[in-house]
Order: sequence, then C-alpha cells, then structure tokens
Amino acid sequence: VDQVQEYATSIHGQKLQKGDQNVATCVSCHGVHGIKAPDDPQSTVYAANVAETCGKCHGDANRMDQYGIPHDQYDKYKSSVHANALYEKHDLSAPTCNDCHGNHGAAPPGLTSVANVCGQCHSRQAELFQKSPHKEPFDKMQRGECLRCHSNHDIKPPTDTMAGVGPGSVCVSCHNNDKGFAAAQNIGSDLGDVSAKIDEAKELLDRAEKAGMEVSHAKFDLRDASDGLTQARVLVHTASADEIHKALTPAMENATKNYAAGEYAFSELSFRRKGLAVSLVFILFLAGLVYLKIRQIESKPPSVES
Repeated sequence: VDQVQEYATSIHGQKLQKGDQNVATCVSCHGVHGIKAPDDPQSTVYAANVAETCGKCHGDANRMDQYGIPHDQYDKYKSSVHANALYEKHDLSAPTCNDCHGNHGAAPPGLTSVANVCGQCHSRQAELFQKSPHKEPFDKMQRGECLRCHSNHDIKPPTDTMAGVGPGSVCVSCHNNDKGFAAAQNIGSDLGDVSAKIDEAKELLDRAEKAGMEVSHAKFDLRDASDGLTQARVLVHTASADEIHKALTPAMENATKNYAAGEYAFSELSFRRKGLAVSLVFILFLAGLVYLKIRQIESKPPSVES
C-alpha cells in the first residue's frame, strides 16, 4: 500500500511534483484498462517485459535529450549477458531495469551505491573487492567500482583476457609498467595456461573415448580442474596474483594428470592394435600352413589295394 509514497521519492515523482508532465506515472508502466498482474506474461511489468516498458520512454531521444540522459540504455542492455540470460535462457531471475534502479521508487544508482546494487547478486565478488587493493583508490577517485571493468547496461560475459595485459584487457586502462601491470600479466598468464591445459586434456580424452577407450573416470575427475578454474576467476576481484596462482595450482595439476591419462589411453590403444596385428599375422601364418597341408594331402595319389 506504499507504492504512492515510494513513487513520490523517485526521480519520476520528484519531477512530477515540480510540474514536469513528461515523466512516467502509474499508467505509463501499467497501462489503463488492460492492467494485468505482474506475474502474467502479458503484463507490461512482467520480468521479461520490463526493459521494453522502460525503453518506451528511455529509448526516446527527443524525450531524453531535454534531461541530458542517454537514450541507448535499452539497446545496450539487449546485448548484455543479463539480457541473454533473461531472453534466451528464460531465466526470470536475471536482472532487468527495476532490479538495479528500483520500480516505484526508481532512482539512478550513484557511484557509491553501484557496488551495493551489483553485490545483491554478485555477493562473493563484492566481498573480495572490498578487501582488495583496488578499494581505496576507487573510493578516492569516486569511480563506480563494478562499472570501471564491466560497464553497466551492456555488460558482457567476463573473459580471462580481461584480467591480462593483452587485447581485451581492462587492467591496462589504469596500469602501465607498474606493480598492477605485472600482477595483471601474471594473472592473465596463469588463467590462460590452466584454461588451455584443461581444453587440451578434454580434447584428448574425447578422442580417446571415441576410439573406444575407457576414460570416463578421467573425464569426471577433470571437472575438478574446471571447478578450480571457475573459483580462481572469481578471485580475480582480489587483484592478488599470488592468491590466484595458489588457487590455480591444483587445477593445473589435475589437468596435467588427466592429460597424461589420455596419453596413456592412446598408448594402450596403440599396444592393442600392435598386438592385434601380430595376432592376425600369426593366425594367417597358421591358416597358410593348414592350407598347404591340405593341398599336400589332396595331391597324394590314392593307394592301390593288392
């Protein structure tokens, strides 16, 4: 019953109270006569429809220009990892406009609250960042913590290259030949090496399995390496090359072990094939001897009885 009070605190409500008739009100989002419950897929405020509803105003260049607000948020959001989860994977828990901005009390999150908004879902990453060496300088610069590396509306799936120093790196936008640059270089290298080793092991084990070898245990065990890599990727938010290297060491050992299992499977396959070849040669040799013996018996003239 407090929707009206919440609306009064929103940026929309505040501007309406000052006489701005262009801002969104109840009917802008809910409609008039055909109002449906929020959990109805045909509702304008159903989770999968919220962005389109907000985009009707916030995608209007003429309307947004008078407030100095960008009008490309919806287009950017559609290309994001969040939109992919919502529209392609049908994950209704994926964030849309009101998850970050609120609904009736809608307000743009300030730089100091962005991390809190993101941390509602990404709690582990937020916790690690709070203890990282990045926390203090970001506070001093008044930079949005998550925004600096991930942006906001057009958030892309994170990649290992983001944490390195090569193409696609976000670290080099701040670090250049300093301790942070060296740490990023080590982090990117470690992540890349372990990821590549896991891929190599998986590819080798897949080929061994297709060749008929029993490698199910090794393939199952390799999952631990993938899990370790995933955990290390989260630890990137600590900005500690040592912590990440420590977390990746068991994953590299696991991937190396199971790559060796794949190599052993192929050496076993080679041994079996050689054994089969020798057996076939021996069998053919015996068959030849039997054939010659039969021919010899058949070539003898029949004995004449006296």
